[in-house]
Amino acid sequence: MRAILSGLHHKKNLQELEFELIDVPEPFDDLMVTFLEKQTQATVTVPITRVVNSRVVRLRIDANDLQVPNSELSEFSWELYLNIQQDATRGLIQVESEYLSDRHQLTLTSFYQLNSDANGMALFKLHTQQPAAEFTISAINLQDNQLQITGPNRLNNQRIEHQRLVLKNESAGSFAEWPIAKMGLHGLFSATIPLNELAANSTQELYIRSTFEGQDLDQRVVLGKSLAGQVTQTITDQHRLVVLEKRYNNGIRIREMAAPSLPQRLGHLPSKAGSATKLLSVLMEKVNLVYMRRLFKRGHRAYDQPTLIFESFGGRQVSDSPYAIYQLFTQLYPGFKFVWSIDRSQKKFCKQNGIPFVVRRTAKWVRTLEKATFWISNARFPAWVKKPNYVTYIQTWHGTPLKKLGLDIENVSMPGTTTVKYHANFVREANRWDALVSPNDYSTQIFRSAFGFNNQILKVGYPRNDELINSSPEDIVALKQAMGIPLGKKVVLYAPTYRDNQFAEKGKYTFELPFSLDDFKQKFGDDAVLVLRMHYLISNALDISGYEDFVYDLSNHPSISDLYLVSDMLITDYSSVFFDYAYLKRPILFYPYDYHMYKDELRGFYLDYEKDLPGDIAHDESELLTMIGEKLQTPDMSHNQKFMDFYHRFCAIDDGLSSLKVVNYVVQQIEKNG
Repeated sequence: MRAILSGLHHKKNLQELEFELIDVPEPFDDLMVTFLEKQTQATVTVPITRVVNSRVVRLRIDANDLQVPNSELSEFSWELYLNIQQDATRGLIQVESEYLSDRHQLTLTSFYQLNSDANGMALFKLHTQQPAAEFTISAINLQDNQLQITGPNRLNNQRIEHQRLVLKNESAGSFAEWPIAKMGLHGLFSATIPLNELAANSTQELYIRSTFEGQDLDQRVVLGKSLAGQVTQTITDQHRLVVLEKRYNNGIRIREMAAPSLPQRLGHLPSKAGSATKLLSVLMEKVNLVYMRRLFKRGHRAYDQPTLIFESFGGRQVSDSPYAIYQLFTQLYPGFKFVWSIDRSQKKFCKQNGIPFVVRRTAKWVRTLEKATFWISNARFPAWVKKPNYVTYIQTWHGTPLKKLGLDIENVSMPGTTTVKYHANFVREANRWDALVSPNDYSTQIFRSAFGFNNQILKVGYPRNDELINSSPEDIVALKQAMGIPLGKKVVLYAPTYRDNQFAEKGKYTFELPFSLDDFKQKFGDDAVLVLRMHYLISNALDISGYEDFVYDLSNHPSISDLYLVSDMLITDYSSVFFDYAYLKRPILFYPYDYHMYKDELRGFYLDYEKDLPGDIAHDESELLTMIGEKLQTPDMSHNQKFMDFYHRFCAIDDGLSSLKVVNYVVQQIEKNG
């Protein structure tokens, strides 16, 4: 017997769900649908309201009733079960889904979507506590000499009154308004702004203005996904350039300027030649990949001398826990052979520091990797890298999990894969690891479930954090001097996560600081400096010109632990850096400026973000600046009970000897194997 969610209809402000029944015998003595909320385990049972025929039934429900009373959650995910009674027997059949809905706005601050989990089972997702000042659109493009916007025109299936498009020029303090008259698909509007009506040489933000409860309401237009696949640049008939940009807060900015002249465009011709060179490079890389695969299939024999291969973040760095283990190993056991697997960009660093290396994806790399006896890495090797039986593969991983990983991601939306393939590849790779380093019991449990990991776990703490525990005040002064940071000023470290929606197109990434550097400097510039640690993909997209005297972009500094040590407080959002920073017992401030968008559109969290964090949450720029001042006055968090509860849960097992424990484990394996 099967039940499949096959449709959604709107009836008198209620949601009517349609179900297809397969092999469900008649007659139905009693037929209902039970909703089970996955996190709270609350249930709601609703009777079938209409039997269309023996194969199709419907029920009506008010989506607002699926908010669990007295719950502090802002997102509810309901599984559906067909609740059936025949004769004296009652049973439940979990409902599958072939119907995926767009978001349906219930109120200014809540919406729902019908979706499915990784196994194809139906989910009714209700999202609450959304900012009332934001309006989510479906698409935006520059086509046919027009700015074209598509978005919803209904609230709880009632037409939104008097919608208008508004462009606000904040610097000039002006705005312009266009009516929304054209209807698109049911529930959507499709509106346009002629590009020749845009103010010349302007930068403007897009808003939706509507009438709500008799008052005009302005809502900032946001787009939760990236702009990839949409037309974001055009040159108008008047030879003007118009560019669409998605800001840090997911808002839409429109820039109008003079188009480049012919000589300027000709000046870009070398870049087109560079594109051809890049294409050739991509083709050569594919040929090299085929060659690498063949080399791995050849028979190899281990070196007679114990040989350890180290790799960090796919060779992009010489850093993190593998580097901490390497440094101690070379000090205690210099008679072993050590080699780093690196990207070409790290050759200079290795040569300057006397680090033996092999460049990835070369014949020498394959030979060295296959003849080594230990691999120590903090990320996954490519699936096509063959692991010989004599290799012991130690995975240090690279952080305490906050965002869901591996098998715990229910719906994978990465290009080039499916949820099932992604899960299978993750489990296959994870179980090549002979040992996995864990920093605490919380991580151990997640690693087991998220990786499907059945081998040995070394719960010794992260070796990279030994530096945080063992460093002296003199070490911190030396680090500041090496980085050029003034000794007499407080240091605020900003280390946000990378967002999946920060790419504009393949190979191009965007980022804009979510607070004003002018305001920061005005309030704290006399007493503090700001250190930025951005994701490597977007670090080059950041412009701090004009602020070099108090902003330090150290995104490419090889050790983030150094940045922890020199800072007096941390600001982050969803990055797991706060788990490590907590070792220092210094203040942590969370600034999730797009929390509702990030949580609803991207991956979920293991912790309750609103309850379990070791610091306060700033919801806007004004709160952020106020809280920074407060945190800088409380440098030691060891007397804060909430902070110390977090510390004892996540940091207590690390005694500054994690690297030594991993080294001892490797030596034990060497001695055991003769």
